[in-house]
Amino acid sequence: MCLFDFRQLQKPSNILLLSLAVSDILVGFLLMPIETFRTTECWSFGDSICTAYSYVTCVVLSASLGNIVLISIDRYMAICDPLHYSTRITVARVKLCVCLCWLLSVIYNILFLSDELIQSGRSNSCIGECKLSINNTAGTVDLFISFLFPVTVIIVLSMRVFVVAVSQARAMRSHMTAVTLQHSVNLKSKKSELKAARTLGVLVIVYLICWCPYFSYSVVEVDLKSTPYAYFVFFLFLFNSCLNPVIYTLFYPWFRKAVKLIATFQILQPGSCEANIL
Repeated sequence: MCLFDFRQLQKPSNILLLSLAVSDILVGFLLMPIETFRTTECWSFGDSICTAYSYVTCVVLSASLGNIVLISIDRYMAICDPLHYSTRITVARVKLCVCLCWLLSVIYNILFLSDELIQSGRSNSCIGECKLSINNTAGTVDLFISFLFPVTVIIVLSMRVFVVAVSQARAMRSHMTAVTLQHSVNLKSKKSELKAARTLGVLVIVYLICWCPYFSYSVVEVDLKSTPYAYFVFFLFLFNSCLNPVIYTLFYPWFRKAVKLIATFQILQPGSCEANIL
């Protein structure tokens, strides 16, 4: 939650990273421990808690996907339309988009899991079981809404960002001999945007590696938790949220500095919100 503590980080792109981090934290500290228990022990919390767990899981993962789409759009605007970025992508608009992302995830999954929410435990075949089965129609619709459409948007925008980033990198190399202060500022700004574009590329590749097996399996198997392989692809599905913080740490020095300040309790010192961590 470094964004709330350091004013230098209160930017539109970092608000999107904060929202993604929230979903990652929920997956890592809430959903994965429950999933580990669910797959190794007899479920003893009743059908209602099982349904609530399935619903929260779907909401968090949908919001995580929505955040990645928003990050892709943000990087596309920053790289491909930098002149209008500051006027079109504002903090207020990004906050609104993040709220809408989570709200739509809540509403969509109410519709997606309507049968389970109306009749808890309808997919369980015996006492002590907690699983989720989706009918063919709902599974097909979810495949397009939760995977094919957003993945297409992410890949198209990322490819466009990559092409423009490469051309900008070449332009930067051809102007490296410029010595004026203005040129130095511009080059620093472009380097920052190109690094953000590279981070987006890594984020997208990791996302595809973790999510593709799950949705590929869901195409051929309606019961998503019926075999050992199903457990593996579902854990890989969740593990994507554990890899995102690693990506932040590797590609964002300010993230490491902010975490260090928080871990050493320097954040409690007066004026810490003004600390220079960029």
